[in-house]
Amino acid sequence: MALKQKTVWVCTSCGNESLKWMGRCPACGEWNTMVEEKVVTGRGGSSRGSMTVPGSSHKPMPLADIDTSQDSRISLNNAEVDRILGGGIVEGSLVLIGGEPGIGKSTLSLQIPLHCKSLRTLYVTGEESVRQVKLRAVRLGGDDSDCLIYSETLMENILDEAKKIMPDLMIVDSVQTVYTQTIESSPGSVSQIKECAALLLRFAKETGVPVILIGHITKEGSIAGPKVLEHIVDVVLQFEGDNRGTYRLLRSIKNRFGSTSELAVFEMTGKGLHEVSNPSEMLIPMHEEGLSGVAVSAMMDGTRPFLIEVQALVSSAAYGTPQRSATGFDVRRLNMLLAVLEKRAGFRLSVKDVFLNMAGGLRVSDPACDLAVICAVLSSNFDFAIPPDTCFAGEVGLSGEIRPVSQIDRRIIEAQRLGFRKMYISAFGSPDNVPEGIEVIKVGDVPALCRSLFPK
Repeated sequence: MALKQKTVWVCTSCGNESLKWMGRCPACGEWNTMVEEKVVTGRGGSSRGSMTVPGSSHKPMPLADIDTSQDSRISLNNAEVDRILGGGIVEGSLVLIGGEPGIGKSTLSLQIPLHCKSLRTLYVTGEESVRQVKLRAVRLGGDDSDCLIYSETLMENILDEAKKIMPDLMIVDSVQTVYTQTIESSPGSVSQIKECAALLLRFAKETGVPVILIGHITKEGSIAGPKVLEHIVDVVLQFEGDNRGTYRLLRSIKNRFGSTSELAVFEMTGKGLHEVSNPSEMLIPMHEEGLSGVAVSAMMDGTRPFLIEVQALVSSAAYGTPQRSATGFDVRRLNMLLAVLEKRAGFRLSVKDVFLNMAGGLRVSDPACDLAVICAVLSSNFDFAIPPDTCFAGEVGLSGEIRPVSQIDRRIIEAQRLGFRKMYISAFGSPDNVPEGIEVIKVGDVPALCRSLFPK
C-alpha cells in the first residue's frame, strides 16, 4: 500500500481528529483547541502499533492465577514523594509530573537521583545543556556518582542509550521537547507527545525501568498536550502553589498503584525542595496573642489533616461601595457566608469592607473552613480576639445551620496534638473518640456560635 500524507486538525484537549478546522471541538466542546497536523497513512506510515502495551500476546488466564508478588517498589529516599506514590515508585511505571514554570519540577527530579544512593539514573535533558544541569546539581548537593546526564531530544537515540545502560530509573525533562522521526511534525505537537509517551511506556513495561516525565502546563493550569497523555501514564502528579512563595504542594491526580487523596508539602530553599513533614506547624498562628480577626481551622486535604490560620479584616467602606477580597479562598463563597451572617444572625456587614486571607499562601477548598471564616470575620468586626487555643471545623448552610464535616476524628486528634484545648464542631455530628486534653463544643447554628464564643 502506497504511503500518503494528509493534513488533519487535532484537538489539543481530547485528541479528536477532524478533516477541517472548527472553532469548537465536536467531541469535548472546547473552543480554539484545533491545531493542524500532518500524518502519513498507509503501511509503515503509522506507528500506532507502538500504543500496544507488551503482554497483549499472552493467553487469557484466570484472575486468581495472576502473581503480583513480583511488583516491587523502589524507594526514592524522599518520604513525601514515596508516600504520595503509595510507598515508592513501581518498577516499569510511567510517572508524569506537571506544574508551572519555576515551581520546582526539574529541581525535584534532579534531587531524587542525587539523594538516593545506589540508584543508577539516566537523566535526559531536552531543555538544558549538561553544564546547566551540573550547576544546579552543585547547588542541590548530594552524591552524583550514579547520575548520568544525557542531552538529547530524538526519541530513538534516547531509547538506544537507555537500553545500553539499563538504568534503575530514567527521567525525561521534558516530554514536550522530545520527538520521534516516525512523525512528521514539530516537537510538542499532539501527535509527537502522544507517540513519544507511547514509546516510553513500551520501554518501561518491557524493561521494568520506571520512567519519570516532566510536563509543561497550559495557561489554564492543565498539563499541556493531548488529554490522552494522562491516560497513557500510570501516575500524574502536579505541583501547586505560588512560585513567588516558599511552599509547594505536590498533589496526586491519578495513581494506578495508590491513593489519589495524598498530598506532599515542600519548602523551596536555596538548596532545593525541603520536605515538610508537619505542615500544620507552618500554618498555625505565628504572632502575639490578643489579635482580633484571626481564627484557626482544622481542614483536610485528601486524607491529610491541616490546621490553617484564617485572617480577616472588617472595616468601614471608605469609597461607598463595599469591597470583598479573598486570598486563597473562593470569593463567591465568602459573599455567601457574609449574606448568611446578615440574614440569619442580624449583623450589618453590607456597608463594610471585608478582606480574607489564608496563611501560608495555600488555596483552601474544604467546606470545613466556613466556621473559621465566620469567626474570623466576626472577631474583626467586634475587635475581639479569639482565644489562641481554640479551633473550628464546620460547614455553614444557607439557613445558618452548622453542618458536620467528614473525618472529624482526625481533625480533633491533629488539633489536640498541636496543643489546642477547645474545638467547635457541628451539633449534628458526633465524633467516635475524643482524646484527653481537648474540649469539643457542639453548636447547631450561627447565633448559638456567637452566644458561645463572643461575650454579650
